[in-house]
Amino acid sequence: MTIDKSWTQIRKRSNSAVFWQGLQSFLQMAKPHVNDRGFIRCPCNRCINNVQHQLEVLETHIHRFGFMSDYNEWIYHGENVNAASSSNVPQPNSGVHDRDEMFEVLEDIISNDAEVDQLGSQSSNVQYNDLFTALNSELYPGVSSFLSLNFLVKLMHLKVMNKWTNKSFDELLKLAFPKMDLVESHYEAKKLMTKMGLGYQSIHVCKNDCALFWNENSTSKTCPVCSESRWKMQAGRRTGKNVPHKVLRYFPLAPRLKRLFATSKTAKLMQWHRAGKSTDDNVMRHPVDDRAWKDFDRMHPVFADDVRNVRLGLAADSFNPFNNMSISYSMWPIVLTTYNLPPWLCMKPKYLMLSLLIPGPQSPGKDMDVFLRPLIEELKDIWENGIDTRDAGNDRKVFKMRAALLWTVNDFPARSSLSRWNGQGYKACPTCNEDTPSMRVIGKTAYFGHRHFLPSTHRWRSNLDFDGRTERKRPPHRFSSVDIMDQLRRVKTIIPGKHPNYGGVK
Repeated sequence: MTIDKSWTQIRKRSNSAVFWQGLQSFLQMAKPHVNDRGFIRCPCNRCINNVQHQLEVLETHIHRFGFMSDYNEWIYHGENVNAASSSNVPQPNSGVHDRDEMFEVLEDIISNDAEVDQLGSQSSNVQYNDLFTALNSELYPGVSSFLSLNFLVKLMHLKVMNKWTNKSFDELLKLAFPKMDLVESHYEAKKLMTKMGLGYQSIHVCKNDCALFWNENSTSKTCPVCSESRWKMQAGRRTGKNVPHKVLRYFPLAPRLKRLFATSKTAKLMQWHRAGKSTDDNVMRHPVDDRAWKDFDRMHPVFADDVRNVRLGLAADSFNPFNNMSISYSMWPIVLTTYNLPPWLCMKPKYLMLSLLIPGPQSPGKDMDVFLRPLIEELKDIWENGIDTRDAGNDRKVFKMRAALLWTVNDFPARSSLSRWNGQGYKACPTCNEDTPSMRVIGKTAYFGHRHFLPSTHRWRSNLDFDGRTERKRPPHRFSSVDIMDQLRRVKTIIPGKHPNYGGVK
């Protein structure tokens, strides 16, 4: 029977029913010839039968890049299978340079997208076209060993590591690489990198930290709490351009978690906590050995059943970005770490995920929850609904990944901002609560009574060298969750922000 191959020559593929029907027939013919992992050679103009993919990715590639013109006998996909040695069939890797390392990076990004171009609607996803163009563009004519995208990624890395200014980066491109048509400035380079899923969202913030101009307030011109203008003003008038007072940088969590399952090696490491936990109940080498982790699993058995569900920790602290202590400026990064990974990896820089970059110049203080809102909303959505993720360690099958935030890592002042528990004053200890032993010493609050926690017969309780007294008090009682909730109900409603007529200064 003659196979109709005319559809492979159609150029306007997006709205062509003939192309779509031919592609579906080709996929049906190729389906019985996938390997045991569900992979088969891809005959698109990018892969030219040198790369194996699953049929869903084949469908995407052929629809986006077209069918290779010189593949006339489909011997790898079901036509005349016994003629695999035919001389007029292009053989894989024949006359083709070794693939650039960035090709595998893009394959992971595309194939791990849970919405892998569902072509049932015949809609063409072109968001990766610029990346593939850069991937196949030579840095200079005749230099095929070092392609443009690979060079640009490494150049951007050098800029960050060596603290180049944006202007110096632009001048380097113009001076040393005038023939590189890929990008002409650092701004264009950042736009291209954003398509690899490494971007962030810029969210405007009220000058008094009252609210974010986000979601229901995204189009507002004034703050919904204090009515201050969204834009900077000069002499009571807005400047020529709309310049916001503050900008919060938010790095979405979902694509970064999905990227952890994009390669088989990392996907398997994300399951280490199930097999790697200590068998000795008296030994703790990883948070999985902690009682809190085990209690959480007992409370949420459905979440615990899937070893791939993610446990997160959140760290927060302030720093001065100007490397000059004479300038008073406090910026707060919010960093997430993944506790699924083994202990020798979960704290490595490459596995730490920057989630929020809270602007200064002042510390957010009691308004930390205003800035945390985008992260909290996304965490709630991932917990309740999950996100479709391809697991490269399990034949790239899609599963519903969920995540939970188990711990925070911070010093005492940062803890006060995150929890709104006042870290100053006579009742500052969150453990002792209202039983905190404290006194005023030379204008400062001092905390004493540490001997309360010793056994009643301990010899240090009767030692007079501490404060000249014998310690007879018992340890502060443990406050139950009911006690804590009762205290929260007595807390008055706090208006966010630092406006003197609304939230207040602190």
